[in-house]
Amino acid sequence: MGGVTVIEVPQWRGSGAATAERLVEGARLLGEMVPADRRVRVEADDDLVVTASRVRKALSAVGDGLVVTASRAREAPAGSGGGFVVTVGGDCGVELEPVAAARRAYGDRLVVVWFDAHGDLNTPESSPSGAFHGMVLRALVDEGPRGLTADPGVDPRRVVLAGVRELDPGEAAFVAEAGVGHVRTADPDALVQAVTAAGPPGVGSPGRFPSSGPRDEGNVHAHGTTGPLPAGSRAHDMNAEKDRDPVVYVHVDLDVLEPEVFGSVGSPVPGGFLPEELVRMVTALGERFEVAGLGITEYEPGRPEDREVLAPVVKALVEACAGQPGRTAPR
Repeated sequence: MGGVTVIEVPQWRGSGAATAERLVEGARLLGEMVPADRRVRVEADDDLVVTASRVRKALSAVGDGLVVTASRAREAPAGSGGGFVVTVGGDCGVELEPVAAARRAYGDRLVVVWFDAHGDLNTPESSPSGAFHGMVLRALVDEGPRGLTADPGVDPRRVVLAGVRELDPGEAAFVAEAGVGHVRTADPDALVQAVTAAGPPGVGSPGRFPSSGPRDEGNVHAHGTTGPLPAGSRAHDMNAEKDRDPVVYVHVDLDVLEPEVFGSVGSPVPGGFLPEELVRMVTALGERFEVAGLGITEYEPGRPEDREVLAPVVKALVEACAGQPGRTAPR
């Protein structure tokens, strides 16, 4: 497998966990686990004395530090050589620029699949903790702290939560009102269907036409006539459909896993996916859709046995996303 760049972002101040500084070592270890051809390390802004991870309460200090880190992460993909990029954190806030870059590259074709125990959909006003790692997905959609939002934002209808089992009241209301997708169980077919439904409207949205064969020849087609398609037109229409297929960005917060099996995270929530379930779901995405990028975050090294659990999972996730036949560079 070639053409993989891992970008390591040891950012921890966006986390609300008491053990958040472990994320620095977690980013290093995750980076080593990724089978990559190139490695880039983004230096987080450690010049600030502030250690509180509460953007709302310390926005003038911590928030500015996160903005600096985000701007450095924005420059890092230039060193990827056009290959597949895996971003490792660090807290979930490291995903701000990779997802925003994918949005700029793919427009409304981009669907963000958010594997996480939490929604990360709070605003500075709604967040109980004030920690940015609980706001980053909302910042990617429409609202976030100063300097920490995506432009253009991701349409919330192009977001699918996977494995999320803890939503704050404001987040739950936003999910219901904004049309955010939500797959609660480890069901690969349901996830593929949710991404298909979240894709852009119009010609080529998966699910509009069967992918296993051509449309009925008697139907009205793009040329406004009925009957068989003219020579060459079918290939043209199929290419048009492909150009409207969803392109997926896969975010994995490791607290999506069941904490009894993998507990080296700062905010564990019971009832998570088993490692093999997570791999199956991401593999299903990689087999069906083009994947724009992969992010793996929130590893706080603790139990030694967790590293043995994590290493093969990371390798499998990268292979599932980057090892797609015919995967193309962003256009």
